[in-house]
Amino acid sequence: MDILALNCGSSSVKYQLFDWEKKEVIASGMVERVTVGGSYIIHEVPGKEDYKEEHDCPDHVVAVELIIKTLTSADVGVVKDMSQISAVGHRVVHGGEKFTQSALINDEVLQAIKDVAHLAPLHNPANIAGMEAAMRVLPEAPQVAIFDTAFHQSMPEKAYIYPVPYEWYKEHGVRRYGFHGTSHLYVSKRAAALLGKKADDVNVITLHIGNGVSFCAIQKGRSVDTSMGLTPLEGAIMGTRCGDVDPAIPAFMMGRLGCTPKEMDSLLNKKSGILGVTGQYTDRRDVTEHAEKGDKRCQLAMEIEAYRIKKYIGSYITAIGCADAIVFTAGVGEMGAEIRQLALEGLECLGIYVDTDVNMSTRTRKKEVEITTPDSPVKAFVIPTNEELVFVEDVVAILNGTYCDHMEYPYTFASTEYVKG
Repeated sequence: MDILALNCGSSSVKYQLFDWEKKEVIASGMVERVTVGGSYIIHEVPGKEDYKEEHDCPDHVVAVELIIKTLTSADVGVVKDMSQISAVGHRVVHGGEKFTQSALINDEVLQAIKDVAHLAPLHNPANIAGMEAAMRVLPEAPQVAIFDTAFHQSMPEKAYIYPVPYEWYKEHGVRRYGFHGTSHLYVSKRAAALLGKKADDVNVITLHIGNGVSFCAIQKGRSVDTSMGLTPLEGAIMGTRCGDVDPAIPAFMMGRLGCTPKEMDSLLNKKSGILGVTGQYTDRRDVTEHAEKGDKRCQLAMEIEAYRIKKYIGSYITAIGCADAIVFTAGVGEMGAEIRQLALEGLECLGIYVDTDVNMSTRTRKKEVEITTPDSPVKAFVIPTNEELVFVEDVVAILNGTYCDHMEYPYTFASTEYVKG
C-alpha cells in the first residue's frame, strides 16, 4: 500500500510517498516559493542524489501537477504511473467545529472545508487546491483530510471560549480552534519517547516555529491550550502575521487609513509580523544575517520573537502545572539556533538550562537533539516534525477501520524503539 501525503502550505507544498508494508519512505520533497516567484522542486529518493528543478508555480494546482510529474518521471520518478498510489492524505488547516478527527473526503466534506476557508485565508484555499488537483489525477484513490484543528479538540472551555458575547460562539462558531495539530501531536509523542515515558505521563510545551507559528500546552498527552485561535492570526509573531495585538488597533487603523475590513485582514495576515517589523524580510535566515550586520529593525524583530516565546513558555508552564520538556520544531524551530538561544536564555528560574554550544551547533531537519544541559530539570529538544507520517498513519487507520482517539491509537513514532528515517 503506497500512500501519498500532501501538505499544501501558504507558499510551499511538501509531499511524501510512503510504502506502508515496508514502513519506508519511497520519495519525499517540497515545492518551494509557490505563488511568490522563483519556485522550484527538491525531490529526494533514498539512496539517490537529490533532484532539483526550477519550475514556475503561480498556484498550488501547478505545484501538485509538478509533484505528480516528478514522481512518475522516467528519469527521477519512483512509480510507473499514479495508479500505484492507494490513497492520498491531505493536510487541512481549518475544520471548524464540524471535524474533530480525520475524514474521508467526499463532496460534503469538501464543501464543509470550503465553508470555513475564510477562517484560514492563507491555507484552506491552498489545501482545497491540492485536494481538487489530486482528485482529478487520482479519481479512484481514496482521499483523506487530516485536520490541524483536530488535535486541539481536547481543550477545556476555559481555554477555547473567548470573553465576547456567548451568542457569537453558539451562532457563529467564534472560539479558539488551534492549528498545526499534526505537528504538535507528532513532536509531543516523540518527546515522551525520548524521555522514556508514555504520552499520558508527560507535560510538554511544543513550539512550532516556521513562517506560521503556534505554541501548544500539552498536559498528560492532550492539548489544553494553544496560541492560535479562531484563525491562524492570533498568537506568536509570524512571518507575515501579527499575532497578538490590541484588538482595537484594526478599527483604529481602518479609520486612519480609510481601508475596508478585507484590506485590513490582508494587512494583518500578509503585511505584518516579521515582514511588518523589518519592512522587507520574512525568512528568518535573512533577518538573522542582517541583524548580525547591524540592521536595527532585524535585531528588533528577533528580540520581539524571542520575547514572545519566553512569555508563552512561562504562561504555559503555569497552565499545565509543570513541564517535562520544551520542544522546538518546524523550519525556524529546527534551524534557527539564534532564535532558540534568545528565547531560552534567562529561563533558569523555570528549570531550563540551555547548553549554548550544543544549541548553536544544532541546525537539523533530521536529527533529534537535546539542547539543555544534562542536569537541566526541564529538557529542551529540537525535534524535526513529520506531519506527513501522521497523515499516512491516519489514512491507513481509516482505510483499515482501526482509526480512533490519538491517545489510544498505536502510532509507530510514539514508540521508544522508533528511529527517525
